[in-house]
Amino acid sequence: MTMVRANGITLHTQRLDPPHPPPADGSAPMPTAVLIHGMASDTMASWYFTLAEPLATAGFPVLLYDLRGHGRSDRPATGYALADFVDDLAGLLTELDVTGPLLLCGNSFGGTIAFGYAARHPERVAGIVAVESAPPIEEWMARVKVRLARVVDRLPREGTVAEIGLRRGRLAARRADDTRRMLTSTTLAEELPASALPPGEQLAAIGCPVLCVYGGRSAVHELAPAVRSLLPQARTVVLPDEKHTVLIDQPEQVRRHVFDWLTAECPPPVGGGTPAGPGVAAAGGLAVDHTTTS
Repeated sequence: MTMVRANGITLHTQRLDPPHPPPADGSAPMPTAVLIHGMASDTMASWYFTLAEPLATAGFPVLLYDLRGHGRSDRPATGYALADFVDDLAGLLTELDVTGPLLLCGNSFGGTIAFGYAARHPERVAGIVAVESAPPIEEWMARVKVRLARVVDRLPREGTVAEIGLRRGRLAARRADDTRRMLTSTTLAEELPASALPPGEQLAAIGCPVLCVYGGRSAVHELAPAVRSLLPQARTVVLPDEKHTVLIDQPEQVRRHVFDWLTAECPPPVGGGTPAGPGVAAAGGLAVDHTTTS
């Protein structure tokens, strides 16, 4: 793990290299998979324990990092608009000299950061995987505002963190307490919902393949029609019995759908491995223009 200074702050990062060297035949390089976690109670760990190693095994260079204010990254008091998170990503890629194509994978608001980056730099992005997420459109940002307000109202109440520990365990309590401290010591809850959004035409100009994975018990999947209207190339997958925590709760299903989708987009390099885990296919070929429920 490495601490990298980018965009004026220090970000906690980790890189996973593929186990096999890239081919020396002059073929196009594999995209670097950049895994972006969600807001508030999330860290890079959600990707590290679900998709990072399978992607690296399949031949993708992998980059994970803790967002500003999260995990082991710096926690400035201000600077939590969408543009700040996109600037962090751009600065991190520059500092690490990541110059080739990108596969951006975002969980929850991490997906929004991915779309925000792609709107600015469409030529860099080979594909986007968004889990329980949406581009930075008004409907999604309104939901983010409501959700953040609920957390800000609830977590500081006396006994709330202890209650979470009793119901969900010690680790969940620690995360809840860290989220409470972050939301009370920064302007995240005020700045993020008030973020300036990219123009609609800029988002619509994102031309790369897009995969959106939703939990059927989460209201986020109600945004799927708006996402497909904005990005007709988007493939959406709904896992009917899952909640917003689908990445953590059903990592094998998420992996399977991601690698199915990747089959026609990013085939592994010569000599590359097959991603680990049951139900995970190696890259092959698949259409990406319809909605599935599984």
